Amino acid sequence: MPASSALRRSLAVIAALPLLTLAACGYGSQAKDDGEAKVAAGAKKIDGLDSVKIGYFGNLTHGTALVGMQKGFFQKALGATEADPAIFNAGPSEIEALNSGSIDIGWIGPSPAINGYTKSAGKNLRIIGGSASGGVKLVVNPDKIKSLKDVKGKRIATPQLGNTQDVAFLNWAAEQGWKVDPQSGKGDVTVVRSDNKVTPDAYKSGSVDGAWVPEPTASKLVAEGGKVLLDESSLWPDKKFVITNIIVRQEFLKKHPKVVEAVLKGSVETNKWINANPDQAKAAANKRLEEDSGKALPADVLDPAWKSIQFTDDPLASTLNTEAEHAVKAGLLEKPDLNGIYDLAPLNKVLKAEGAPTVDDAGLGAK
Repeated sequence: MPASSALRRSLAVIAALPLLTLAACGYGSQAKDDGEAKVAAGAKKIDGLDSVKIGYFGNLTHGTALVGMQKGFFQKALGATEADPAIFNAGPSEIEALNSGSIDIGWIGPSPAINGYTKSAGKNLRIIGGSASGGVKLVVNPDKIKSLKDVKGKRIATPQLGNTQDVAFLNWAAEQGWKVDPQSGKGDVTVVRSDNKVTPDAYKSGSVDGAWVPEPTASKLVAEGGKVLLDESSLWPDKKFVITNIIVRQEFLKKHPKVVEAVLKGSVETNKWINANPDQAKAAANKRLEEDSGKALPADVLDPAWKSIQFTDDPLASTLNTEAEHAVKAGLLEKPDLNGIYDLAPLNKVLKAEGAPTVDDAGLGAK
């Protein structure tokens, strides 16, 4: 069997694995709400809906979801319809939850969104907005790796086979002229797929020499003595690339457009507040991480991590298409048909009402 076919089968198996959540309780652990997220007196349910289930990761690159939940922006926009959070560790888990109806809307990286869209032949999800750019770095052991060429022959961690950072690192390695088998990770550089929670320990033990990872994992490695060798944003035009999208079940979008619009309004208001109040927003995101996981980030991790992420309503659609091309080149994906992956009409309606510029789908919008 060709390696690419075997890899695609292995990716399908990964996508079908049981969900990995912080508390291993069904489809994502249920987060605690603080007092700021309470339903306002006299608020009404939108479309009569009791709740909307919103998924996100405990990553700072999902800061819009963290802050929006913590400060009550989503709940304010939803009235008496409850903003019901679920926290995930991996993209395939969240896509499975979306497909099964266990969540309705989610914050997620571009590669899982692309995979989820193509595997369902374009029937299960839509990208309805952007959330964040940047926040991904190659951090290395400075005693072993002093320059980019020194990465050759070393062991570099990525979060998961076929995830957004895995694709980015494989593409970068190929551009250096290095050969790597995408399935085994073996070659001129060894790719070690390692959950973000355990990568800092793997780095401390010496079992990996570095990692291409999102925040806050990158800054955790720096706190352990690692050095940022490359910021992925430096590889992109205008230093911008999508790292987090907002997705929705197409069925939910069709049945409850007003609820989707309300969540997007909450997201736009959150991003506006984050960019106007960066220190307060950083503290709110960290508080939410503590409530969701039981542990806040120390300042030496939180501060540099937060600074490297740009929060934006723009989904940066042209960069999603480029990331899909990278996955194809790496042998992780057959050339996908992404036509129809975006429906930005609800977001642009919200942006117009706010007097903000509308955003573009790079020709990949639903017809």
